[in-house]
Amino acid sequence: MTALTLRRPGRTGKLKASTLLERPNFLVYGILIAFILGSAFPFYWSFLVASYDANVFTGDVPLIPGGNFLVNANRVVDSIPFWKALGNSVVVSGTVTVSVVLFSSLAGFAFAKLRFRGSKGLMLFVVATLAVPTQLGVIPLFMAMAEFGWSGTLGAVIAPNLVTAFGVFWMRQYIVDAVPNELIEAARMDGCSMLRTFWHVCLPAVRPAAAMLGVFTFMQSWNDFLWPLIVLNPEDPTIQVALEKLQSGYYVDYSLVLAGTTMATVPVLLVFLVLGRQIVAGIMQGAVKG
Repeated sequence: MTALTLRRPGRTGKLKASTLLERPNFLVYGILIAFILGSAFPFYWSFLVASYDANVFTGDVPLIPGGNFLVNANRVVDSIPFWKALGNSVVVSGTVTVSVVLFSSLAGFAFAKLRFRGSKGLMLFVVATLAVPTQLGVIPLFMAMAEFGWSGTLGAVIAPNLVTAFGVFWMRQYIVDAVPNELIEAARMDGCSMLRTFWHVCLPAVRPAAAMLGVFTFMQSWNDFLWPLIVLNPEDPTIQVALEKLQSGYYVDYSLVLAGTTMATVPVLLVFLVLGRQIVAGIMQGAVKG
């Protein structure tokens, strides 16, 4: 009993010391708050400018939002086909995101866990395509879309982006460590086909990486400007092409432009909110592995 009584304070002291070492201090909180404020300030500044008339910025810039955001938002809707362009971007970005995540996961699973002739050379070729500038393929890609009869349609924007080399590389690198070979062999011994093994064993294990790839892909597709500008009709644009029309005149009304920009940012924020839990899980899992 005496020995137990003497050991308890030491053990408790070690636990308290460990807890204190793991607890972040005020400096860490201060740095995190500064990063959060710095990241949120551009969005706040866009909303701030959009809540005033353009003439208010001839002098000192106020830091409190005004009351004209809804007025400027209505002007945006009246100036460009905003809702139609927003719907086109939602269709394009949503379809591309789902396709990239699915096909990249399939290809990454094949490269990471299946043995076939030429897999290393083919993977090297996929990675090498990342070094090719996108602008080099604009002309032949436009000719191909015109040959298929897809020019001027949303299919011309969706089809070239159904899978990406970065997505394949990303998922392959994650699947190598996240999915044990023994788990795949056990599923195969239980009678699962390779496709069923991928769906029931691999896909649930790679949800954090798939969520992060989905966010990156959605943002890239949502912000894409050059290819939709070239291949789509001016009457049926995506949101980025439509917003460009707000600043195409001699005089640029920045209240109008940033009102449209703020409205167009809302879907991206919703995607972050929906997939935020999976993103944090992926970051934490990578930190634990490291």
